[in-house]
Amino acid sequence: MRFQKIRLEFPHDGRIARITLAAPKANILDRAMIRELEAAFAEASGHAVNATVLTADGPHFSFGASVEEHLPGAIGDTLAALHSLLRAVTNAPAPVIAAVRGQCLGGGFELVLACDLVVAESTAQFACPEIKLGVFAPAASALLPVKAGQALASRMLIAADVISGAEAAAQRWIARVVPANELEASLEKWLTTEFLPRSPSSLGYACRAARLRVREALEHDLPLLEQLYLSELMNTPDAAEGIRAFLDKRTPEWSGAGVTK
Repeated sequence: MRFQKIRLEFPHDGRIARITLAAPKANILDRAMIRELEAAFAEASGHAVNATVLTADGPHFSFGASVEEHLPGAIGDTLAALHSLLRAVTNAPAPVIAAVRGQCLGGGFELVLACDLVVAESTAQFACPEIKLGVFAPAASALLPVKAGQALASRMLIAADVISGAEAAAQRWIARVVPANELEASLEKWLTTEFLPRSPSSLGYACRAARLRVREALEHDLPLLEQLYLSELMNTPDAAEGIRAFLDKRTPEWSGAGVTK
């Protein structure tokens, strides 16, 4: 597949796969980019690599999924594509390491949550802003309690709290935090000392073991959350209103109809 929105490279004599979101500055995860990412993970799976690195061009990792593709009539295909990608990440035969700088929001954050390990600059910002648009984040709702605990998940999913790389490291749900502008150097050192010396097959088995709870969340919890989103939330007027208001650059007018009892 010829990539337009990402890059796939195999540095370190082919022992590392490096997948880069290459549509800065926003690196929007629209369906076209999602298809390319899933194809890249499939191609990387055909190589005996010791790790796959997921990174991004520009000052920000990703502003999230395409808001236009969340409108009624499009959202079903969008969620199916994104969630298929997340499952591909958790089926990768090597550790998947996300390297994050700048803003990592919405669907971009969900992609990072599917990775095994995260290294981030201290000034990176992680957030689930979907509630501001009148919707919620299905994959983050499944993965955040597993990765970060229920209390922090509620803060991010319901109150839309923004978490810095430094705070994420203090709460121990990312592997490493580094000073601004030192992401690449720190990542290279980590790969050289902790991943390249290991057996690729043994790393693969360690991943299968470590991902057990994450894969359970994607296989069992996520379909229920998809159903809640598509069959219930998207039948309320506020869900469509929030998305349209964002696209129209206006303040949403909430009706509150269809409130869950």
